[in-house]
Amino acid sequence: MGELMAPDLDELRAFTARLRCVEAGGDAGLGIEWLDAIDAIEALKSVGCAAQAVIADGVATSIRADRRARGLPRAEWDRGIASQIALARRESPNRGGRHLGFAQALVHEMPHTLAMLQTGRLNEWRATLLVRETACLSAADRGIVDRRLCSDPAILDGVGDRGLIARAKALAVELDAAAVVARHRKAVSERRVTTRPAPDSMAYLSVLMPVEQAVCLQATLGRDADSLIATGDSGGRTRNQLMVDLLFDRGTGASVASGVPVAVNLVLSDETLLAGGHEAAQLHGFGPMPAGIARQLVADAVDSNTETSLQRVYSCPHSGALTAMESQSRTFPKSLRKMIDLRDRTCRTPWCDAPIRHHDHIRSRRQHGATTARNGSGLCEACNYAKEGDGWSARTVPNPCRTHLIDLGTPTGHHYRSAAPPLPATGRQSEVETVVSTHLRAS
Repeated sequence: MGELMAPDLDELRAFTARLRCVEAGGDAGLGIEWLDAIDAIEALKSVGCAAQAVIADGVATSIRADRRARGLPRAEWDRGIASQIALARRESPNRGGRHLGFAQALVHEMPHTLAMLQTGRLNEWRATLLVRETACLSAADRGIVDRRLCSDPAILDGVGDRGLIARAKALAVELDAAAVVARHRKAVSERRVTTRPAPDSMAYLSVLMPVEQAVCLQATLGRDADSLIATGDSGGRTRNQLMVDLLFDRGTGASVASGVPVAVNLVLSDETLLAGGHEAAQLHGFGPMPAGIARQLVADAVDSNTETSLQRVYSCPHSGALTAMESQSRTFPKSLRKMIDLRDRTCRTPWCDAPIRHHDHIRSRRQHGATTARNGSGLCEACNYAKEGDGWSARTVPNPCRTHLIDLGTPTGHHYRSAAPPLPATGRQSEVETVVSTHLRAS
């Protein structure tokens, strides 16, 4: 990697081991040295982030140079690099891409920001904000923002995150207003709706939209909720509860009381459903759900106008692993794709919890891999494409009496293992255990 000097791994590991000796509940007292220790460790974290950025950029540069020298097509030069960085950091490939972009911006375009990170005067998050707010600028203009905000540590000393963002935005508009406008237009084109799990069997529904639309939507929901409260039609619901219910009603065309109007896959053991068991169910795409809530969801669907169907699949009572299915098809048929979805839940790449988009042959069809549950894995689009890159490998690992296990190898020779999560299974000693998949669909 050229002049990049590799760190002493033994020294790093020894220092990490010494930090582990700090124990909770110790008598820190009011000694100023303990506050100084917190400050020093915070600086250490920033220095570590800077080192990771420099190394990540060096690794990417080295891999690209090697691929270019071997005559690989330009489209292959970057494939899978961000995924390798993500695996090393125990994070998702999406975050790996962000870390790599962050590293390249600091090393090649924002040396003053990198220097502040290396001295502990700026933490990773604040450096990320500067990189993010200048992403639309040319390298030359980005360098100007970098110099004007970070050449002197006193400039941002005591400035909060919002103040930092405001200063970076103001400079970006001053230097290239057209680029900022173009970035806004691109952002509008990327508006979307997403969901993610929340504590207590709840979920966040996020809408990325132009600010004027978001303000209008919230104001309208608030106005109509206030109207219901004023006329006594709130049904005992708070303003926030009414706003959520109004959003659901208007977004689905159905009332909250009429049931879920789209298919929902809820996986639970027969004992949980029929015998009052306490084992958590799995709501596909969101994770565990308390048994009582799952039973209530099924009961509400049965009692309402919602069509409910039950489908039996089987899992081992000890490991929760699904039984295998096989197909002669080159692509995974619908039933087998569904089984893989239920087994894997999210992308099988370690630390990637993105939704499954592709159903992949672990041993490829070119290598005569079978279209079976054992040789299949659920992957997100990015991970599937990365796995097809130069030097990557994947294989199933025998894992008797346990869940499906995959070994993923990277071009650098590192290996990571991914075990499918166990499905709900009660403790009865039987050959197989029934799991009930409940479809809730509007009639």
